[in-house]
Amino acid sequence: MTQLPDSNYHAPEGPQKYIGKAVKRVEDPRFITGQGHYTDDINVHGQLHAAMLRSPYSHAKIGTIDASAALALEGVRAVLTGQDFADAKVGSIPTGWLLPDLKIPPHPAIAHGEVHYVGDIVAVVIADTRALAEDAVALIEVDLEPLGGVSLGSDALKEGAPLVHPEAPGNVAFNWEIGDAAAADELFKQADHVVSLKLRNHRLVPNAIEPRASLAQYQRASEEFTLHTTSQNPHIHRLMLAAFVLGIPEHKLRVISPDVGGGFGSKIMQYPEEVIVLFAAKKLNRPIKWAARRSESFVTDMQGRDHESEAQLALTKDGKMLALKVDTIANLGAYLTTFAPAVPTYLYGTLLNGTYKFGAVHGKVTGVFTNTVPVDAYRGAGRPEATYLVERIVSKAASELGMDAAELRRKNFIQPEDFPYQTPVALVYDSGNYEAALDKALTMVGYQDLLKEQAEGRKNGRYIGIGFSTYVEACGLAPSALVGQLGAQAGQWESAVVRVMPTGKIEVLTGSHSHGQGHETTFAQIAAEEFGIPMEDVVIVHGDTGKMPFGWGTYGSRSAAVGGSALKMALGRIKDKATKIAAHLLEASPEDIEVADGQFKVKGVPEGGKSFFDVALMAHLAHNLPEGMEPGLEAQYMYDPKNFVYPFGTHIAVVELDADTGHVKMTKYVCVDDCGPLINPLVVEGQVHGGIAQGFGQAILEEAVYDEEGNMLTGSFMEYSMPRAEDLPMFETGHTVTPSPHNPLGVKGIGESGTIASTAAVANAVNDALTVFGHHHVDMPFTPEKVWRAMKGGVQAAGQAADD
Repeated sequence: MTQLPDSNYHAPEGPQKYIGKAVKRVEDPRFITGQGHYTDDINVHGQLHAAMLRSPYSHAKIGTIDASAALALEGVRAVLTGQDFADAKVGSIPTGWLLPDLKIPPHPAIAHGEVHYVGDIVAVVIADTRALAEDAVALIEVDLEPLGGVSLGSDALKEGAPLVHPEAPGNVAFNWEIGDAAAADELFKQADHVVSLKLRNHRLVPNAIEPRASLAQYQRASEEFTLHTTSQNPHIHRLMLAAFVLGIPEHKLRVISPDVGGGFGSKIMQYPEEVIVLFAAKKLNRPIKWAARRSESFVTDMQGRDHESEAQLALTKDGKMLALKVDTIANLGAYLTTFAPAVPTYLYGTLLNGTYKFGAVHGKVTGVFTNTVPVDAYRGAGRPEATYLVERIVSKAASELGMDAAELRRKNFIQPEDFPYQTPVALVYDSGNYEAALDKALTMVGYQDLLKEQAEGRKNGRYIGIGFSTYVEACGLAPSALVGQLGAQAGQWESAVVRVMPTGKIEVLTGSHSHGQGHETTFAQIAAEEFGIPMEDVVIVHGDTGKMPFGWGTYGSRSAAVGGSALKMALGRIKDKATKIAAHLLEASPEDIEVADGQFKVKGVPEGGKSFFDVALMAHLAHNLPEGMEPGLEAQYMYDPKNFVYPFGTHIAVVELDADTGHVKMTKYVCVDDCGPLINPLVVEGQVHGGIAQGFGQAILEEAVYDEEGNMLTGSFMEYSMPRAEDLPMFETGHTVTPSPHNPLGVKGIGESGTIASTAAVANAVNDALTVFGHHHVDMPFTPEKVWRAMKGGVQAAGQAADD
């Protein structure tokens, strides 16, 4: 690997006791025995329940609201409308990323004047029970005047399209571009071959196991709020809700995010229901609880993807890639949520270079408002969209040029000696060895035999497809000063506090948050490794702004690279102090002390020494410390990374099409990922498995379908198909290890790699199988009907505008 001058990573000198070991997750026993403690499990004395009246129209003017019948029910305590929030001057829910000339329409917790999507809240009922509140909602009479809506981004840009917000003329939220357009145009003039691709990266609904829920309490005497909620980043919730929405001092709001059953990005945002329960808790001076029904989740949890793109790739006749041009319409839905402006710009356009050496790349994105559920970060957030586009057009190029898809990629890879690599679209990749990952994956999948089987099968009516995705992604956004210049209204550092107790037990408080990632295991491995103490002696605390130092939470695969690095640095401070105490007790120089298996010993003297317990106890007793040393053993570190980290790898999907039904069966899936050193291979494998399943789901099964006016047609699991175990083969996973030079652990992040890579790999496999039917590109999802029509030559009849 390439070592940068500012390298912060040092490979361990000897074998490690915990890091790199496949330790079973310590949190799993409570989850699999039903003892997890989620927000909806929490009930407090005197609590009331909230139920939302949601708009059945995608766009309508709100007239009179008659809640008299609802209020007449015994046990109904209040009905709140947008007017109540306006009168109380409750602020708009803010966006967390600004772009030049960005149009930001108001986003009230309860709609005021107009509703802008099906699911927008019109009123809320507060009642003694959930059932009563929901019954009362049905009794509210609202005069809604339909205004006409629009659901597709390109339709919203057409002249005469319904205007979603008057603040955004033409429904345009922003126009953004990156790269050198003139340089790209010049290289296209030199091209022997230009590949064109028009594609749709369709919309998805996040479906975490645990629906969103919130419970707000208010202490009138101290004017303090406590909010239990399903959040990936409690401190961001506290900051945004207190300072920008409710207008209360930040320290008057405590946000607790207990066990959270998955997020995938959908629990980053600050949602209207959180504002509503906080407001109502103060107004009624009673705890207020709300938990989403699954049907509510489909029309209120922010959604993902939804791009319409046109791309062109310029190549020489021997397959050298020269330049790439991309023009994308990004559907943002009805409102801008926390990261919405960043996802299709800095998290998408900057990854359009992929793993290849382009002379120039130019990307243009138009962000568009529509009358649909807001779109924001969904597992991968912009990077799956970029990877799908780049990897799809590269495979299409191989098909058109008659080249092997793997060899065309190999021919254009950035080479190991090129790192650090400045791309034409702003990013500087830290380290990589893409060819090694490709070669390992080709060996694992048995590529040459597979090609023979594919050729033989086609003679006999078996339609096998082989799909590649040689991806790179960017994790751990950083440094804070840079992302601030790009528009982020947040820092990107992370915090850790290591508190050693007198008995030698360690409490780690992290600003990162676990909602399925396994922090309680992997972070404990990092801490235990530092001193060689049992993992059971380490406890990880997260998810409570009343306990933790300020932190930015978990998203974008940042926990290990940023949160783990903060922990590593704080542990280093503990180790330095503990070593000085041990040296003092052993009457030796600190430079002569070594630490292993929980023992501080003088180098070369196997006998004697002091245990971690001895040192921790003395640190607190302070009976015999080095002169002038402060008692106690606690350290804090705020780690601000120097750069993003860039995981990469090769994923290969093998599918077979059923000629009679169009059913796509994935028969084999091989992947080789490189996320730097693996803290826990078992946790990494779990992340990769889940990610592959999620990417497969988009490619084959899942699609959030709206009609032209914005009415959702796939609003339940009856219409929205999720992947099941029977849909998937056993995955074969492998790794190469190329440490990041920027952080002390050398890690790169793995939480999203599977999703980022697999959608493109599966889509390329299906399209590869369809080439014998004369198709160079068919859009996802590959439902049996669409594939069957494509095999019969009638894919146009399926209504996919991007199909050719």
